[in-house]
Amino acid sequence: MRRPSPSMEMPLSLLEALEMMSAVMEDFQEPYGAVTLSLSAVVSEDDGEEAMVLCFLSWSNFNPLARILVAQSSPSIRPQLRKHKTMASSPSSSETAAKGERVNAPYGSWKSPITADVVSGASKGLGGISVDGDGRLIWLESRPNESGRSVLVNEAEKPGDEPLDITPKELSVRTLCQEYGGGAFAISGDSLIFSNYKDQRLYKQSLRLKNSPPLPITPDYGGPSVCYADGVFDSRFGRYVTVREEPKVLISGNDFYAFPRMDAKGGKIAWIEWGHPNMPWDRAELWVGYISEAGDIYKRVCIAGRDPKQVESPTEPKWSPNGELFFITDRQNGFWNLYKWIESTNEVQPLYPLNAEFARPLWVFGMNSYEVIQSDEQKTLIACSYRQRGRSHLAIIDVLQSSLSLLDIPFTDIEDITSGNNCLYVEGASGVLPTSVAKVTFNDEKSEVIDFQIIWSSSPDSLKYESYFSLPELIEFPTEVAGQNAYAYFYPPSNHVYQASQEEKPPLLLKSHGGPTGETRGVLNPSIQYWTSRGWAFVDVNYGGSTGYGREFRERLLGRWGIVDVDDCCSCAKFLVESGKVDGNRLCITGGSAGGYTALAALAFKETFKAGASLYGVADLNMLRAETHKFESHYLENLVGYEKDYYERSPINSVEKFSCPIILFQGLEDKVVPPDQARKIYEALKQKGLPVALVEYEGEQHGFRKAENIKFTLEQQMLFFARLVGHFDVADEITPIKIDNFD
Repeated sequence: MRRPSPSMEMPLSLLEALEMMSAVMEDFQEPYGAVTLSLSAVVSEDDGEEAMVLCFLSWSNFNPLARILVAQSSPSIRPQLRKHKTMASSPSSSETAAKGERVNAPYGSWKSPITADVVSGASKGLGGISVDGDGRLIWLESRPNESGRSVLVNEAEKPGDEPLDITPKELSVRTLCQEYGGGAFAISGDSLIFSNYKDQRLYKQSLRLKNSPPLPITPDYGGPSVCYADGVFDSRFGRYVTVREEPKVLISGNDFYAFPRMDAKGGKIAWIEWGHPNMPWDRAELWVGYISEAGDIYKRVCIAGRDPKQVESPTEPKWSPNGELFFITDRQNGFWNLYKWIESTNEVQPLYPLNAEFARPLWVFGMNSYEVIQSDEQKTLIACSYRQRGRSHLAIIDVLQSSLSLLDIPFTDIEDITSGNNCLYVEGASGVLPTSVAKVTFNDEKSEVIDFQIIWSSSPDSLKYESYFSLPELIEFPTEVAGQNAYAYFYPPSNHVYQASQEEKPPLLLKSHGGPTGETRGVLNPSIQYWTSRGWAFVDVNYGGSTGYGREFRERLLGRWGIVDVDDCCSCAKFLVESGKVDGNRLCITGGSAGGYTALAALAFKETFKAGASLYGVADLNMLRAETHKFESHYLENLVGYEKDYYERSPINSVEKFSCPIILFQGLEDKVVPPDQARKIYEALKQKGLPVALVEYEGEQHGFRKAENIKFTLEQQMLFFARLVGHFDVADEITPIKIDNFD
């Protein structure tokens, strides 16, 4: 079944005006070739791979360039589907609840106000935060109700005022660099530079002149073939330093670059680089380049990552205002900790060694895990976040004293932090707070928090459903390897209106996170509450190979992807059954991307689960290796191992071992896991005679951004599991899709 994207027409008035006023500079390519060669580029075989470089872009040398973008419209053809009979809500339910009594009903059949519409409408994403010249917060939010468009928004000038959209309606701020993007915009004072999704060009916009339209500063290549990310302003030379990914070889260099960071005087630049077959969390290098009066790099020094005797993955370099270089690496204790570079001896020293993770894996550009908030002769203070045993902490490190002080805030999960005027803007969440941005104000000594104010929320109306929330419980469970444990967040069913009989145990939906080098976190997620408020138990697993628990835990998956992750997910489900928390006959599994692979592999090679869902998941490891994008093109070499393992661990090659129903969801523009993966497993299971369904979405890539598709995916999973495993009627009126070999 294919779900077409709705027809959309983009207004062209602004772009037409830009076209009329634009004058294309003669020989505009000249500056790009010159500045690109001042830094290293990629060595790429003649196989069509994309190349990544660090480059300097000078906007002062360009007249505005513009190009009319015409939106492609496609007919919206909604399939004719029959209505599924649903359980009518009992008219006495609300009356009973009002009396403080609970309604007896089977698990999974409970009615909940946390509908799929609520979930899809509350699925705004956060793509980065920064501060403008006036000290006001600017954030990038993706909006499912606008077909996933990403918009820069400025904090309101006065309390009570509405935040102001900065991005014109015909543009969307998003980069496709490395497919996963990130680092799509940068701000310096009143100047904003961002990447536009449709053409992937960089645009410059004034934040002071409210009616000033964004003007392109990079050439029009006739399509989104050249991508930019993770840029910073270079005030010394009036230029923009950025990572550029393009479809041709320039000069020799490394495969990937990230975090180009200039010092305050513009005399040095730090960056991270790495090459195949490593991913940035396997092995990487931190370099510093010295910049000449002509703006070229005349000398470069490797700070970390080059010693063959020491495996490390440095990340997030940052200069203090007085020229000290800080960064994060996992060289000593196997955890990403903060370090300082001693330039005179080219040595590094840890700031505060701790068995905790001060950084995340570099899947996207633009991560910001710490800030230098004071740097003078008296003291140097760094605000940072770290994760330890499934929880984030906000802290201040005194560099001279080598001490760490914890700060008490409501967030138990923290992503990025950004320094403001006498405050921090912190991106975080908790079990009762959805992903949010908070303004955290310190006392004068920066030793404690005196104010905590939510500025932005992905789901501002979530508190109205608080009485239905299921709080995450961090569980540690034994794996199949003696002496090794793994971790998960367990969410029991929760609905103050309903209860099930004491004899019944709830069905379980187990989620395997993507990556696989990633981490699930115990925060308020409306899509999880959708399940638990209807009487499902839900568990989110951090299997061996996940991040957040150090390199040793992360490397459990090396050479064993499809084994360790599968075993750990099955062990977690069995642990919950043996603990009496869930029904062992109603265990279901779901996952997206790499998590979809784990789900399919668990269904093919184990008999723990009774049904499963794969969202843009991998079915054929050889096909993934051959067709995926450059960033992950050698990822499997470390994860899978020998050639025979690619075949033996691919679920598509073991169709005869599948024995339960599966539903598949796939975006048709996915370049990470191409659609053929889902189609191949669908056809094989259909031919075998197992209940199976395939939903394809036009206009969706790796992950679903449109509200209607987020809603449809959630509802169809729920209904699929209810019909085939749960043996109960759902309380919502949902139109079912046809299930092959069942309907």
